[in-house]
Amino acid sequence: MPLVTSKEMMEKAYAGGYAIGAFNVNNMEIVQGITEAAKELNSPIILQVSAGARKYANHTYLMKLVEAALEETELPIALHLDHGDTFELCKSCIDGGFTSVMIDGSHHSFEDNIKLTRQVVEYAHARGVVVEGELGRLAGVEDDVNVSEEDATYTRPEEVEEFVEKTGVDSLAIAIGTSHGAFKFKPGQKPQLRFDILEEISRRVPGFPIVLHGASSVVPEYVKMINENGGAMDDAIGIPEDMLRKAAGMAVCKINIDSDLRLAMTGTIRQYFTQYPAHFDPRQYLGPGRASVKQVVAHKIKHVLGSEGKA
Repeated sequence: MPLVTSKEMMEKAYAGGYAIGAFNVNNMEIVQGITEAAKELNSPIILQVSAGARKYANHTYLMKLVEAALEETELPIALHLDHGDTFELCKSCIDGGFTSVMIDGSHHSFEDNIKLTRQVVEYAHARGVVVEGELGRLAGVEDDVNVSEEDATYTRPEEVEEFVEKTGVDSLAIAIGTSHGAFKFKPGQKPQLRFDILEEISRRVPGFPIVLHGASSVVPEYVKMINENGGAMDDAIGIPEDMLRKAAGMAVCKINIDSDLRLAMTGTIRQYFTQYPAHFDPRQYLGPGRASVKQVVAHKIKHVLGSEGKA
């Protein structure tokens, strides 16, 4: 089965009251863990690549890993650029075989965001590729994304209609209280998503697919594993999964998950070396790391996304 776009996936997700998991990939073991879980649960998935991951793993290697996943699983899989910040980067990924790209112009003015997004949309749509835009800015640090709390802004529902109409985007990432990275909230701060903003956006653009970034829950099991094996993540607090499931039952059709995968792999590897400090075969620690990624993805599919059996 060839790569697909996320357009049909999201249409089905909107109608069915679930969301598609968009999981960030960096290496072979992460690709394997994600796709093995999706295959066992017969779930559609989006594999997404940040600019940093593309630099690290090399575009060609990543494409071949995704091709292998398609052959092994026969699942509908979309390949998506996460947080592209320039037309040139989006163009390179489109020309290189990606079926979906995100152009993040949220750091520009509203007018310049529209202009840049429209430029990417015109190039992508002419080549059968779908585009995700962004309105509002999430706080947090992850790869090339670094936004302070002071610079973070909620999405303004009154801007959404104009943005969607003038850009022609296929989906829209919004800011309603999620945050990039593992350290999402200060100790004692209660996570809260602005469902009122999501409802208002849904009312203004009915049927339009919405995306949540920064939606890792920071699985306590792996945070504890890291802390017990030389780490220091005691104040890491993520988004409650019941809130994410509620959003998936509304207009949110795509939920991005990255930090939870990193925590699972890192925690497992840290624990492995504590138990077996003399081992040096990468297969001995990357194998358990891959299994932990698979476990996290399976949990998200079943308990957060609701996409099990939807492939």
